[in-house]
Amino acid sequence: MNEPEYILDERDGAVAVLTLNRPEARNAQNIPLLEQLDAAFCGAAADPAIKVIVLKANGPHFSAGHDIAPENNALFASRVDLDAGASDFYAWEHEHYLCMTRRWRDLPKPTIAAVQGKCIAGGLMLCWPCDLIIAAEGAEFSDPVVRMGVGGVEYHAHTWELGPRRAKELLFTAQPVTAEEALRLGMVNRVVPPEDLEKETLELARRIAQMDGFALRMAKQAVNRTLDTMGQWTAMQAVFDMHHLAHCQSRMVHAGSAISEMDVAKMKRDPQEPG
Repeated sequence: MNEPEYILDERDGAVAVLTLNRPEARNAQNIPLLEQLDAAFCGAAADPAIKVIVLKANGPHFSAGHDIAPENNALFASRVDLDAGASDFYAWEHEHYLCMTRRWRDLPKPTIAAVQGKCIAGGLMLCWPCDLIIAAEGAEFSDPVVRMGVGGVEYHAHTWELGPRRAKELLFTAQPVTAEEALRLGMVNRVVPPEDLEKETLELARRIAQMDGFALRMAKQAVNRTLDTMGQWTAMQAVFDMHHLAHCQSRMVHAGSAISEMDVAKMKRDPQEPG
């Protein structure tokens, strides 16, 4: 049976427009969505006709983060031998969370995320790797996973995106950063009315697409390599290992599966809304 089309892949001249398409689940990232998104990103990057990639989302919210519903947990358990210790679990998350996200961050073409509504936890791992972020008024960015015994999402860009003290407050309190505050902190490039989000994002993408493609690639690479020289990638790899220490702690303390701490009922006040 064919999987649902969780990523819509369209073209607007030299702009590839990728759309998260699970609005009924607030674009929670199940395994097929992540794998379809990775394929779409890589396909757009390999297409010589494409110069800029836009990532947007259908529905009222950008993304509720990793899908922690029982169906996705069951699919995860079918792919990973959780009884074999940490090895399989670590390897799967390393590829699907850390390496995929890093791959999207290093695509050779400019990327722009258009964010509306809630962007929670794993949702940050979709917009933060993008080169530019346009947020709708009222958008909120949060990472509440300390409530679940984990120190932050797997792609730990918090300090780089927000600065150390605001990053700590975000994690310690689970309170969101508003679009307006994110603009002041430099985490997003623009805040626009919700009804203008798609139009403003596409206009920016088309303007960038007029530039020389090789020069765009070099400009992006220059900034990313500067971040890496400052230690960003080394820090992210170290924190990913800490993330898995937290998973092991959860298994030992709660005597459950490696994903039991992600029980929906413990995280979400209302199962119809992102937590």
